Order: sequence, then structure tokens, then C-alpha cells
Amino acid sequence: MAHDEESPVGMNRPAAPGRPAPDPLDLLRQRRSVPSRQLGEPAPDEATLQSLLQAAIRVPDHGKLVPFRLIRLQGEAKLRLGERLAALAVRRNPALSAALQEKERLRYSFAPLVLVVVVRLQAGSAIPEIEQKLCAGNVAHNILLGAHALGFGAQWLTGWAAYDREAAAILHLGDDEQVIGFIHLGTPLAEVPERDRPALTDLLSTWTA
Repeated sequence: MAHDEESPVGMNRPAAPGRPAPDPLDLLRQRRSVPSRQLGEPAPDEATLQSLLQAAIRVPDHGKLVPFRLIRLQGEAKLRLGERLAALAVRRNPALSAALQEKERLRYSFAPLVLVVVVRLQAGSAIPEIEQKLCAGNVAHNILLGAHALGFGAQWLTGWAAYDREAAAILHLGDDEQVIGFIHLGTPLAEVPERDRPALTDLLSTWTA
């Protein structure tokens, strides 16, 4: 679809006659997480995924460190990762029930695409570690918003594997890298109900010295 030259993303074009202009904040109001078990085919095709990720990596980045990278999990690789992590979980806890072993094995198998958002911490940088992690977290959140804008569903999950160094080694992460989240992407298979949200009045205050 072509866009006006003055508004390449189509955000500033006037509404069609007789139709109200869309509220740009609806993207934020309507976004919600879709459980990974409720995400099916199709995932974004390659061209759409590339466009989504090119947009998602436009994040606040103090010091221009680019303290993040992405790992794509698709097809049989998702199940192989689950199998290796299940084996690690059993080695840690030989009494792990068969049901929990199966849960670990299938954890990444439901959504057709999983993106691992990784923070690359730069030790010795003047930029605090928390700011580097927040930068990578913004990439993850942008993927959620972008997926919703494109009509897909997504869920940001962590779990024990996001914080485990042996699991990190399975993902070939360096000693300076950590998983920020596993972003499960696909097409929603069911309508996701709205959940209770916090009241802004409980969260916003005004500082007066």
C-alpha cells in the first residue's frame, strides 16, 4: 500500500470523509499478551518480520552502545531447544515429574516463531548496566507493539532458562550476555479477554519539592 510522501507511515493522513480519525493511542490501549499456546500459524513472513524488527530496534540507547541482539527460533529448532532444556532440568532435579518434563520439552513449540531478545552488557562502560538492560527491554516491547499493529499476537516470557548460565550456553550466549525475554509470535487462535489494569490515579503523583 502506498503512503503519502508527506506521511510515509500513514500516521498524518486525514480521515476518509464521514469517518473519524483513528486515535493513535489505540495501539497502546488495545495491545495485550496472547498466551503462547494460543498462537498458531501464520507467523510474519520474512519480509514482514524484517520490517518489524527494523522498526523494533529503534530504541532509546544511551551512549549508542547497541547492547542487544536477537536470536530466531523456528521449526524443529524450537523443539530441540526444549528437549535440551528439559534434559538440563532433569539433571538438576532427577525427581522432576513426567508432566513437568513434558512442559519443559514443549515450552517453545506452540507459537510458530520465537525471538530471543538478548542484552549484551558492556562492562566498564559509563552507561549503567540497568540502562543497557532497559534498552534491550525496549526492543522486546517494540516487538510486542509492532506485532499487534500488524495483526499478529505475541507474548513476552522468561522462565528459569532466561536466568540460567547453562541454558545461556545452550543458546551460545557469551559471558556478557543475558536473555531479556523469549517473544512468542504468531496468529491468535482465540480472542484474548481484557484483564484488569491499574488505575492511573494510583500511580501518578506530582513532585512539588
